[in-house]
Amino acid sequence: MQLVRLVKPARTWKEAYLSFYEEWKKSQEPMVPWVISIEPYDFEEMLTFLSNQENGVDLPEGWVKSSTYWLVNANEQVIGAVNIRHDLNEHLFNAGGHIGYGIRPSARGNRYAATMLALALEQAKELGIIKALVVCDSDNIASKRTILRNGGTPDKDYVEEDGNLVNRFWIEL
Repeated sequence: MQLVRLVKPARTWKEAYLSFYEEWKKSQEPMVPWVISIEPYDFEEMLTFLSNQENGVDLPEGWVKSSTYWLVNANEQVIGAVNIRHDLNEHLFNAGGHIGYGIRPSARGNRYAATMLALALEQAKELGIIKALVVCDSDNIASKRTILRNGGTPDKDYVEEDGNLVNRFWIEL
C-alpha cells in the first residue's frame, strides 16, 4: 500500500477533491461521510462551511462541532474523507458515532479505510476524545472489519426508525 496522510481541506486540494467527488457522484453510491455530499463547485464556500463546522460557527440546532480531513496518497490524489465529531448528541450516540469515513470507489480493497481510521483516531485523541464511538450498518462487513482492526469493542446495536441495524463499537484512545 502507498503511503497516505490526512490533510485539512484547502484550496491547494481543489482539483484532487473535485476528482474524488465526481467519481463518487458517478458511482451513485451513498456519500459517506455526510460532508462529501456537499457540492464543492463553489469551493471557497465549501471550505468556509467546513471551517465553520470545526469552529462551531452557525451550527444548526442540535449539531456538534466536527473536523473534516481528506486522505491523500503519494500521488496527491484524494482517496478518502473522514469527519470527526467532537462530541456526541443523542443521534450520534445511537447511530452516528464520533467518526464517519469513506474511501473513493476506485481505491477500495487496499485497507486505506483502516489506515484512515487509525489516523482519524489520532486526531480524535488530540481533540480530547478518550473513547471514540464508531458505527456502521450491520451489512457493511468491510467497515465492521476496519473498526475491529482498529481496536473496536462491540457495544449494543441500535435499530433506526426505518429498521436499519447499526453496529456500535467503542475504541479506547
